[in-house]
Amino acid sequence: MTVPDRILRVDLSAGRVRSERVPTAWRERYVGGKGLGARYLYDMEAGVDPEAPANRLAFLVGPLTGHLPGEPRYAAVTKSPLTGAFLDSYGGGSFASRLAGSLGDHLGVVIEGAADDPVALSIAGGEATIEPAGDLDGLDAAETDARYPDAAVACIGPAGEAGVRYATIASDGGDHHAGRGGAGAVMGSKDLKAVVARDPPPETSPALEALRDRDAKRFAESDAGRWLAAGDTLETVSFADETGVLPTRGWQARRFEGADGLGVERAAERAAGRERPDEPVPGGFRISPGDGESPAEDADPDETVPRGGTPIALGAGLGIDDFDAAAALGGVCDRLGIDVISAGNAVAWAVRASEAGLIDPADHGVDRGLSFGDEGAARALIEEIASRATPLGDALADGVEAAADRFGGADLVPTVKGMELASYDPRGAETMALAFATSDRGGCHRRARPVETEAVAAPGWTPTERAAVVAEEQDRRAALWCLVADDFLADAFGPETAAEWFAALGDERDPEDLRPLGERVWTLARLFNLREGFTRADDALPEALTRDTEGGPGHGRGEGADHGRDEGADPEPDGLDPESFEVLLDRYYACRDWDREGRPTARLLDRLGLSDLPDPSTPVGSAEDVPDLDGDGETER
Repeated sequence: MTVPDRILRVDLSAGRVRSERVPTAWRERYVGGKGLGARYLYDMEAGVDPEAPANRLAFLVGPLTGHLPGEPRYAAVTKSPLTGAFLDSYGGGSFASRLAGSLGDHLGVVIEGAADDPVALSIAGGEATIEPAGDLDGLDAAETDARYPDAAVACIGPAGEAGVRYATIASDGGDHHAGRGGAGAVMGSKDLKAVVARDPPPETSPALEALRDRDAKRFAESDAGRWLAAGDTLETVSFADETGVLPTRGWQARRFEGADGLGVERAAERAAGRERPDEPVPGGFRISPGDGESPAEDADPDETVPRGGTPIALGAGLGIDDFDAAAALGGVCDRLGIDVISAGNAVAWAVRASEAGLIDPADHGVDRGLSFGDEGAARALIEEIASRATPLGDALADGVEAAADRFGGADLVPTVKGMELASYDPRGAETMALAFATSDRGGCHRRARPVETEAVAAPGWTPTERAAVVAEEQDRRAALWCLVADDFLADAFGPETAAEWFAALGDERDPEDLRPLGERVWTLARLFNLREGFTRADDALPEALTRDTEGGPGHGRGEGADHGRDEGADPEPDGLDPESFEVLLDRYYACRDWDREGRPTARLLDRLGLSDLPDPSTPVGSAEDVPDLDGDGETER
């Protein structure tokens, strides 16, 4: 088999496509996916406006995409219009595997410039063609997909065309999304409506098939495999509620009295059938049509495929306890091409800002009240955000942080680097606050999920141990995303296993050379963000998380939920302590060999083979300024 070693370069302004070889050193150091995308992004001029033609948008696979067990995925890498930071977002489904097959000996396509009119990029046989797409203008994700019945499509919906800063890139008609951070808005700024993969997935050799069979079984027997087989990511709802980390009613509580109506058991009751591939990989619940009384009456069962983020952000987060209603809101977001997590947080912020008197919806073009539990009002506001149709929708289309800068209310809904937090409330797991704060793309729960480790941690878990868990998880997932592997494979796919796969492909790799891959790429993304002006202040604890939740940690779960406190007693405080968090952040920087300002040291860059990378505008730290790791005055790692 041929080892992919080329990249397609597309200049939409010039209408030009060319193929070039990826530098050998780049392939060796970064492999593909996240790593290669970060390197091409770092090679871009500093300070580029994310929505300017000069910003780059890469659609990337890994050398093993289409062969690995787990859900196939592709990476969309760009500079985020929501945060101004490095962004890598991942979409799954048939588009990912067909993109790999269509690229031939290329690892992806790097797009810059902007077209004068809507275009689509068609990829087949290792070549790309720019095609007019004016007839697709205004179509939603499902409608756009339907225009290409014999191909797989990644496209933007109306939200991307309108430049919503958390617009997604939708694939498979909206079943899958490269969701967070606004890669869809970058597509919209380039007048690129769709990327079309026309060829079938790549053929798999007998050697790779044998490995896939073996590792699919390993995955199925792992904790993550059993968890996903039981209920996909919908199990997250009950886990978050039981452990007291479920964001509820705009981050005002950590448990939700309606959680039982949003989780996997309710999904199973409503499912028309669980459609899964033969392999034990993440699948989806497809929801039957409404019964005439359900808020989901108009939902198309072929489009409504909720995952864990949907019932959390659009269910508990909005005080909605009806599974069908949350699924229907998710279906609206999927077709419009808008991130369900940011959209849910935006609506929640608007409700809380209205309750606090910071905004009057009527003054901003909204002719109705906003309240938690109102699915109709949430749907209408999401549609207004996606089209920027009203002044309030237009303000929220730039993100919660931008709206709070304009109207006040920065302490209502937490954000990191401009990105709204997802899935878990860190007031029930301080390490999760560190994971959010240090995420390279903003408030992302996918970079590390130490909340699961903290739930079973022994008493006396030290700040250094906490910090190390976060850094290790971030590195492990960064390495997987260079392969563009399903991150649920993390526990079953280490350097030795990866080296076996590379060998079967005909690309001999030493496991020891692969071991620092995740740390190297995480460090590269950090260098990019530092060059773009980010500092320690951007790794901050959100002000909203220093506030106590309603009634303390157990609020919302009925009698006995407040852990035996006397009736009438003051709620138990649960807001996070900023000083304690700063200690934790120091430990994290020390674990990473970054200085007190969060700058990787020259010593670290030398160890990772990155010493020749930083340009003069990229700050580099000194080993003498690395924080004390153990609290004993010693800074040695």
